[in-house]
Amino acid sequence: MPLSVPSLMSSGTGPLAGEDLAALTHSRQLVDLIGAEAAARGGSLSFDRFMDLALYAPGLGYYVAGARKFGPGGDFVTAPGLSPLFGLCLARQCQEVLMALGGGEVLELGAGEGELAADLLDGLRGADCLPTRYLILEPGAELRERQRDLLAARHPDLIGRVHWLTGLPEGFNGVLVANEVMDAMPVSRFQIDAAGKPAEIRVRPPATAADPGWAEVLAPPEDPALEVAVADLQARGLAQMPGYVSEINLRLGPWLGALAGALRQGLLLLIDYGYEEVDYYRAERGMGTLVCHYRHQAHGDPYVHLGLQDITAHVDFTAVARAGLAAGLELAGYTTQAHFLLALGLDELLAERLNGPGGEGDAGLKLLLGAKRLVMPDAMGERFRVLGLTKGMAPAGGESWRGFGLRDLRGRL
Repeated sequence: MPLSVPSLMSSGTGPLAGEDLAALTHSRQLVDLIGAEAAARGGSLSFDRFMDLALYAPGLGYYVAGARKFGPGGDFVTAPGLSPLFGLCLARQCQEVLMALGGGEVLELGAGEGELAADLLDGLRGADCLPTRYLILEPGAELRERQRDLLAARHPDLIGRVHWLTGLPEGFNGVLVANEVMDAMPVSRFQIDAAGKPAEIRVRPPATAADPGWAEVLAPPEDPALEVAVADLQARGLAQMPGYVSEINLRLGPWLGALAGALRQGLLLLIDYGYEEVDYYRAERGMGTLVCHYRHQAHGDPYVHLGLQDITAHVDFTAVARAGLAAGLELAGYTTQAHFLLALGLDELLAERLNGPGGEGDAGLKLLLGAKRLVMPDAMGERFRVLGLTKGMAPAGGESWRGFGLRDLRGRL
């Protein structure tokens, strides 16, 4: 029988401050949906399934519903929202690959508001290296419309090259970009018991209105893969202390396998915040890496604001690299976001913008501050990493791809 585990978060289910009736109703509907599925499964859900529903339940999940998520009016800001220089730098890496291929396409997974797509097209147009098609795989209908509106306004003459997909393409040649995608993939959570074995952390919704709230319960792992994955960590001296809590993304292998199957030839660029395995599962990080974002506030309670807040976990880049290799891809490089952008000429692009039209005054200051946030160690520069995986190609001359040429950290993986 499952044992109660003290929640790492609060279990508040009270009113959502500042939310209107429509938002409250939306959240309540999602709570009811999760509760109904839990009841059908014996009273609780794996955290992986809970997170999947909270983020992606049709019509109700955070990423597929209509609330604004990005920018000042949303819950968080991503790199493309900080500065167009992010996309212009990535365009240079895309250009290198497309030129080596003699043409090709760009595929972006989870394109947010469309800013990265617009900036990439700006950079590739300037380099006279436009892709034959710019493909976007986006699960949210509302986000697809925002992307379409932005791209039609920014690039009315290129909108015919942009195509929205409902699934991965077959025989794709070019560059695949996944910026802050992996952190929003559902994860399984575990706790090490007194015997040193993993117990799965499951979620039990409130049964009635009088119920005090959500509860986390421990049970034997529902998916044997979780037990195997934790045993592998323990064999490497990690995740061993009783009471230790963390998470594992069991979806990485199938996901990268699907990407590898869709890619005939090209480069995958995976950009996110995270750690290498030895840092991810160090003893001092014994509460895991789960973090939620709501109105630009980061907190640790995934059971409030359901459908209205983001739920994320940091990325284990060692696991990403292993899964990529297992899928038949080659590790092309791994570095910090700061070194990746600087290797692609961030400083040069910044100087051009500051010295060009509109580079003075408040606009110039905003551009400068945005660039700093992209590369400063205490902002995104060190916390975000870039991992490259290739299939069927290598950089010219056998050297590294340009973005990984300044500092390659593959040895840390």
